[in-house]
Amino acid sequence: MREVMEKKESGDYRAKIAFEVYTYRIKKYIGAYLAVLGSLDGIVFTAGIGENAPEIRELCCRGLNGLGIRIDPAKNNKKGDDIREINSPDSKIKILVIPTNEELKIAQETKRVIENS
Repeated sequence: MREVMEKKESGDYRAKIAFEVYTYRIKKYIGAYLAVLGSLDGIVFTAGIGENAPEIRELCCRGLNGLGIRIDPAKNNKKGDDIREINSPDSKIKILVIPTNEELKIAQETKRVIENS
């Protein structure tokens, strides 16, 4: 995704389309899950992209105001290593950024598999 975003910023049309399709699909899934579940307590962005790409978070939530999903631009663009709420005060649904340590989880799972073999 980092490469797609870099190419998009440099004017690459195909990267721009890939980026737009990616964020559109996430937005579509948010709406679909809300429709299926009937309600939604929160949206969580995590891992590399979710933690480090405010533009992606913003585009995934853009236009969902009618569903009670409102991102606060200042909170969304603020960097941090802690769990943070990025929804606006008038959002009906919490929007969180939750950091992960994927490498640690992979190492723990690898250790568990080796010990159980």
